[in-house]
Amino acid sequence: MSRTPTSLIEEVRRTLLRKHYSTRTQKTYLRWIRRFLRFHNLKHPRSMGKSEIEAYLNYLAIDRKVSASTQNQAFSAILFLFHTVLGQEITEPIQPLRARRPQHLPTVLSKSEARTVLECLQGVHQLMAQLLYGSGLRLMECVHLRVKDVDFEQNQILVRDGKGAKDRFTILPTSLASPLITHLARVRHTFRMDLANGLGEVYLPFALAVKFPNAAKAWSWQYVFPATRISRDPQTGASRRHHIHPSTLQRAVKRAAKTARLNKPITCHTFRHSFATHLLENGYDIRTVQELLGHKDVKTTMIYTHVLNRGGLAVRSPLDS
Repeated sequence: MSRTPTSLIEEVRRTLLRKHYSTRTQKTYLRWIRRFLRFHNLKHPRSMGKSEIEAYLNYLAIDRKVSASTQNQAFSAILFLFHTVLGQEITEPIQPLRARRPQHLPTVLSKSEARTVLECLQGVHQLMAQLLYGSGLRLMECVHLRVKDVDFEQNQILVRDGKGAKDRFTILPTSLASPLITHLARVRHTFRMDLANGLGEVYLPFALAVKFPNAAKAWSWQYVFPATRISRDPQTGASRRHHIHPSTLQRAVKRAAKTARLNKPITCHTFRHSFATHLLENGYDIRTVQELLGHKDVKTTMIYTHVLNRGGLAVRSPLDS
C-alpha cells in the first residue's frame, strides 16, 4: 500500500466522511479504490477513463471470477472516485463484461425449524435472533437499534437509516415486549454505572453531537444491544460503549444451526427470509411485506413467492390426486 498515492486516498476518506457513508461502506470503497489504482500501476485517475474502468471490471469478471454483486460493488466505488471525489464525469457508457448473476432462491426455514434454531440460542443472542425473525430486521439494523426506536405502545420498531439510507417501520412482536423490557432494564443499569464512572457517551450519527450536545449521554440514544466492554473510537479517540459486534451473533447462529442439526445453510439473514415467507404464507399481501422489509422494488419481494411452503411451484402432484 506504500506506493498508493496517499493524498488521493485521504481525499476519498474525507469525502466519504463528509457524505456520511457508514463505516463499513467507507472501508469497502477504500479497499476497491486501492485495488483499482494498483491494477493500473498507481496511475492517477484523472488520466484514466472509460477504457481503464472497463478493463478492471473485465478483469474481476474473467480472471477473478467474482460474483455479480461483488463486481457491482467495485463499480460503485470506482464511480464514487471519479464522480464524487474528482468531479470527473464519465460521459461514455461503461459496458464491461458482466459477472454472471446466479438465480439462487433464498434459504428459508419452516416455522418449526425457526423455533428449533431459536431455542438453541441463549440470552442476548436469542433475543436478537428473535427480532431478526419476528421483525424482519437485517443484522446491522438490529445491531444499530437505539432505545428510542422501540415503541412498546404501538408495537413497532423504527428502523433508521436502513439499506439505501431509508427509514421504515416494522412490527415489534408482542411476545418479545416483556423480555425486551427486562433486557433494557439491565442495559439501563449498565448505562447508569457508566455515567457514574464518567462515561456513558454514545456515538451520534452525522452532526447531531454538535446540534444536541447532551444527546450523547441521554438514555434514549443508547444502543439496545450495547457491547460488553468500553472501546476507543478510532476516529475521535473517545472512550465509548459501542453496539455489540455483529460477528458475535453470526457465530452464535452458526453454533445454534449446528446444534439443531438442520441440513440447510443458516445465517442471520435466513431469519429475515423466513419472516417474509411466513407472512406471505399467512395471507398478508406482498405490498405490506415489501414495506416491512424496506424493499425499494416489489420485484425484490416477489422472490419469496417462489419459496412458499406449497411444494414445487404450488403444483399438486398427480400421485397425490
